[in-house]
This record gives sequence, C-alpha cells and structure tokens, in this order.
Amino acid sequence: MRTLRAQVTAILVVAVLVVIALANGASFFIARPNWPPFGSRGSATAILDAVALATAVPPDAQVPILRASPPSGMIDEMETQRLAEALARLGQPHPVRAVLPPGGEPRVTAVGLPDGRWLILSGTGMPTPPPGPPGGAMGFAVWLAFMILGVTGVVILAVHRLTRPLALVEEAARRIGPDGELPVLPERGPTEVRAAAAAINRLSARLKASMDSRMRIVAGAAHDLRTPLTRMRLRAEFIPDEEERGQWLSDLAELDRIADSAIRLVREEVEGGTLETVRIDRLAADVAMELKEIGLDVALLAGVPAYVAGRPLSLKRAVRNLAVNAATHGASLGGGARLAVSADAERVVLVIEDDGPGIPEALMGQVFEPFFRVDPARQVKIPGAGLGLAIANEIIGRHGGRLTLSNRPGGGLLQRVELPVAEAGQGADD
Repeated sequence: MRTLRAQVTAILVVAVLVVIALANGASFFIARPNWPPFGSRGSATAILDAVALATAVPPDAQVPILRASPPSGMIDEMETQRLAEALARLGQPHPVRAVLPPGGEPRVTAVGLPDGRWLILSGTGMPTPPPGPPGGAMGFAVWLAFMILGVTGVVILAVHRLTRPLALVEEAARRIGPDGELPVLPERGPTEVRAAAAAINRLSARLKASMDSRMRIVAGAAHDLRTPLTRMRLRAEFIPDEEERGQWLSDLAELDRIADSAIRLVREEVEGGTLETVRIDRLAADVAMELKEIGLDVALLAGVPAYVAGRPLSLKRAVRNLAVNAATHGASLGGGARLAVSADAERVVLVIEDDGPGIPEALMGQVFEPFFRVDPARQVKIPGAGLGLAIANEIIGRHGGRLTLSNRPGGGLLQRVELPVAEAGQGADD
C-alpha cells in the first residue's frame, strides 16, 4: 500500500463503493417511504379505532372477530410489549397479545375489551417490510462480492492506464546500467506514455553528449600535456646541479603520472567490449607476485577458486591499484598489504588490508573522488596522482560490483571488493 498506484486504487474503490451504498439507500427510502416504521403510533391508533367499533357491538352478536378468549398459539413477547407500550402512551392501556397461531398461519393481534371479550385482528397494522434479496443472506453476499470485484477491476484498469507514465519512469531508472546511461525507450502507446518516453530519451541523449564531451576534454588535456612534459624532461637533464635536477625530474614524473591516470580514468568510463570468465584468485596471485618483484610487500594469504564475468585487464588494473595503495601506505608504518579471496553462491569477495594510518572518518565519503588525497596541503610523501581509488571504483562498478573502505579496529585500512559470481561457472581460464 506504499505505492502511488495502490493508494489511488484503494481510494477510488472505497469512494465508488460508498457512493453506490448511499445511492442504493436513497433509492430504497424514496421507493418505500413508509419503511422502516420508526414508531408504533400508527399501529396503536388503528387498534384503538377497531376497539371503539367493537365496543358498540352487542355482547350477544355473533361476530367472527369477537371471541370470549384469545386465540391459542405462541405469543410474540417483543411485539406484545411494543403494542402494549404504544397503547399506554395513548392513554388506553388495553390488554393485548401478539399471537403466532399453530400451522404457520399469519400472526394475529388479540385486544381485550372492557366487557371481557377479545377483538381478533389480522397482523399488527404495521407496514409490510420489503422483500429481501433473492436467495436471502447468501444471495446478498454474492451480489455484494460481485459488485466489489467489478468496481475494483474497473478502478485497477483505469489507475494502471493513468499511471503508466510514472511506471515508465520507474522502469527506465531500474534499467540504468553501470555506465550510468539511460536506456532508449520505445515511443508508443497513449499520448501521455509517448510524451514521457520521448522526454526520457531526450534527457538520455543530452546526458550522454555531456558526458562524452567532458571525457574528450579531460582526455585531450591529459594527452596534450605529454609533449611539453617531454620537452621539460629533456631540458631538466641539462641542469648542472644534480640535486635541483633530481627535484625537477621528480616533479615532472608526478605530472606524468597525473596525466597518465587521467587518461586511464577516461578510458575506463568509455571502454566497452565483451566479457570473459576471470578467475579472481589467480588474478590476485599474479598481482601480488608482480608487486613483489618491484619491491612492495604484498602477500596473498587465502584464495579459493572464484570466477567472475569481466574484462581481465581492467580487473587486474583495479586490483593492482588497490594493492599498491595498501602496500605503499602500509610501508609508511613498517607493514605491507595482505590479500584474501573468498566466494559463496552469489558473490566473490576480495579483501585487501594494510597496517597504514587509515583514513579519517570525516573524509571517508570523499575517497572515490578524482585527485583525492588525505593530506589537504598535498605534501606528497607517497607517490601518486590521487586517481587510483577512483579508477578502481569505476572498474568495479562497471562490473556490477561494489568497493567499500573502512578503518580496521587495530589500525590500518580494509578495502573490500564484492563482485557477482559468473553465471557460467568455470570458464576457459581452467
């Protein structure tokens, strides 16, 4: 009942049923103004008129409705009391009995006269109630059920047609892929649905054009930096002071890393291609071995056969970035990086932890922003452009996974990668 469609349907069904009930009640009272009887005054007056006429009849007259005793049968106590109270309110409390004769005959009313005789009247003088619905209570229940089902069905169809544009927007949002692009919707159906689909398609096209333009600008700027950096590196080689030359070459190397990282980030955002079955535990082992060869302390502590669908080079780049991040920061405090791979029926989990300084909790929400560094003054003690986590997060997100970071209770950072298990199970990698 939390969806707009369910709420509108419930409101309309209740409103229609209330209107039907009020209309049926109004028509019932208009067709039968004398029902139900709201008092017994009319009935008591009619009885008193009959008593006045019967009193004038001589005692020795043979009149069928005048008897020496009331008729036999079961007495209707409720009706008898009602008639007695009505006669008492009119100031003439005659003895009265409402009798149900044996044999299923109609009910009669017996009224005692002052001379001891009893006046026998058919019925009670009350208006006859209207006939009930065909089939009694069961027939009424069936009629009510059909009416509720019919009204509900019509309302559901009407609300479904009215809310189709909203459902179209919801479906488009659900179908947004890891690359953030909106799907192209078919522009068919009623006018409102076609208008909603056309608006979503225009929005998708404009967003894609804006993202492509941004990517081209970043890639072009990073690429154009390569030429002046190369010229500056050549000039720096001719600086006679060795210490100053080393500082120039170090700064130029950092600029080169920034440009290279920017190009890689753009490439990950626009890269496509077919997916392959990748064995993550072997990929993590390869990364650990490569980083060990260049002097970084990286170890694979645990690994089980785990398969994901993805692009091997991109996944390897993401794992390498995370492992380098852990190894370099862990080395600053005399530690290293430790990798572990586990898997269940639905997901593959890669955990990378280190013994470094961690990340302040206040900055944890900014770690995936491009060029993010914990040190706001950018006093770079550890080489890097601040794009490693951004690139890794982009790659993992495009593979339908999730990257989360948290500080370890004993110190250091824990990087957790979750990826969906490949549907095909073992692949050609075996």
